[in-house]
Amino acid sequence: MASVSTLEKIAKRLRIHSLRMTTAAGSGHPTTCLSSAEIMACLFFHEMRYDPKDPFAWSNDEFVLSKGHAAPILWAAYAEAGIIPQESLLDLRKIHSDLEGHPTPRMPWVKAATGSLGQGLSVGVGLALAQKLTGVKARTFVLMGDGECAEGAVWEAANAARELKLGNLVAIVDVNRLGQSDPTMHQHDLKAYAKKFQAFGWDVYQVDGHKIEKILEALAKARKGPNPKVILARTIKGKGVSFIEDKNGWHGKPLKPEELEKALAELGPMPEIDSRRYVRTRLAVKAPEWKDSVDMEPPAYQEKTATRLAYGIALAKLGKANERVVVIDGDVKNSTYADRFFAAFPERSFQSFIAEQNIVGMAMGLAAKGFLPFVATFAAFLTRAHDQIRMAAYSFSNLKLCGSHVGVSIGEDGPSQMGLEDLAMFLPIPGCVVLYPSDAVCAEKCVKEAAKYQGMVYIRTTRPATPILYPPEEEFPVGGSKVLRRSDNDAVTVVAAGITVHEALKAYELLKKEGINIRIIDAYSVKPIDAETIIKSVAETSGRVVVAEDHFEQGGLGTAVALVLPEKKFWKHLCVRELPRSGKPEELLAKYEIDAAAIIRAVKSLL
Repeated sequence: MASVSTLEKIAKRLRIHSLRMTTAAGSGHPTTCLSSAEIMACLFFHEMRYDPKDPFAWSNDEFVLSKGHAAPILWAAYAEAGIIPQESLLDLRKIHSDLEGHPTPRMPWVKAATGSLGQGLSVGVGLALAQKLTGVKARTFVLMGDGECAEGAVWEAANAARELKLGNLVAIVDVNRLGQSDPTMHQHDLKAYAKKFQAFGWDVYQVDGHKIEKILEALAKARKGPNPKVILARTIKGKGVSFIEDKNGWHGKPLKPEELEKALAELGPMPEIDSRRYVRTRLAVKAPEWKDSVDMEPPAYQEKTATRLAYGIALAKLGKANERVVVIDGDVKNSTYADRFFAAFPERSFQSFIAEQNIVGMAMGLAAKGFLPFVATFAAFLTRAHDQIRMAAYSFSNLKLCGSHVGVSIGEDGPSQMGLEDLAMFLPIPGCVVLYPSDAVCAEKCVKEAAKYQGMVYIRTTRPATPILYPPEEEFPVGGSKVLRRSDNDAVTVVAAGITVHEALKAYELLKKEGINIRIIDAYSVKPIDAETIIKSVAETSGRVVVAEDHFEQGGLGTAVALVLPEKKFWKHLCVRELPRSGKPEELLAKYEIDAAAIIRAVKSLL
């Protein structure tokens, strides 16, 4: 066990590494590293247990650097622990290096990308919950900055941790007083932070963050009790270098070479110590042995069914086949029908209440530990969590999201409840699959495809019940589409998805009576879109194409189709082009010109 003097020497080494790295890179955030040096030394070389040879060992304690701009000191800790070569530290921020400016899982020890402040605690909740679910005695530590405690997502996570009784979660707040441009809200008033965390049911410990013995005392106390714990550490930004200590204006500024020389002279020589000797491990534990399958019972629908209901039915089926599946709800499970899973598998179901940012952050943590999280809420409310969704992509999270109540077709609830921007939110995310089922069979199969796919998947479901279009044995692979109507003399290709597929089919029947044949494509896979089928069909209809979607103009199905067509000479895009209002679904589809009648008019305008 490392002594106080040993940890002080390691902290000094971490400071020196951080200064040298950022100066060599010509960018970075050395002052926030200097304030957290003692904290990091105590965590990595005294309190935490981990196998430096295996970042995925279930016996490891997990660490989340929520204040991701302090990445240099994280890389320095890894180097001191023998996880990475010390000489690699000078590659900080270079294009070939995994030592990025803010942590990402390109470095295997990093379980979630951080740097968008306020998100790390939610990820920590997910990691700690995963440890609790599997019965592992390991813990999760989250190092936060005081500035990010202004973010509402922090308090969503604090709420969840208390509700889930995560006694294995320890947050440490580096209260160094200074933000990027100004002092933080409470500066060095630890009592203000303490009142907030205590109000959320956390055990709180206040310490001098530069006194090793005080940090160790707090960490020892934090090992006990059922509540989540937070250590509020009063620190000095830029600690150890007199000309930047507690001075505003140094955030994100590396020292110039001559300034570095001056700083190193103040700090003194690099202590000669082998920090690796003080890394502490825990007895290895076996990884969970999950039943891991996507072999679900086939759909069995006889009458109109909403795709949101089929999503819930499929979740329950998937839960039976796959023990990695967990479901997180935001108090809408009786609308998304995730309640089917809750009823069948209460031990794998979690209510995060109306806190969409935390829902996604929790799911990231669970996914990082090998669980298969499904998150569902109204598509409109997922926009609140766009930043978390974006960061989940940078974390390579195997995360599945479902947005229900999409488009004007939801009806009388009105525009605040209508997901009309969601496709535009998910389509730009690299590697994210976007599925939009038109009937219950397709919806169930989309859940199956989502479970099979390694990476983020968004499923868009509809509120009204819709007719069954497909037999139960039909498959819906990612990147595919279905040609529902075709002939050798089709005049126009109509590309639709979800609710507009049914409007297109109505239009088909009416146009057929007039002797006009149209080809109908159900583009259930909006991303990746079935470019080959669409391009071929449009070419066979003389370049004439109508796209119909229940979404705003930019960033939806129309955008996806437009990106793959070589030219759009005869093109009509039917979508919602103004702010909608309440009304009956059929009235709204007509008013915003995405119904069968509008499709007929668009087809005729191209002839």
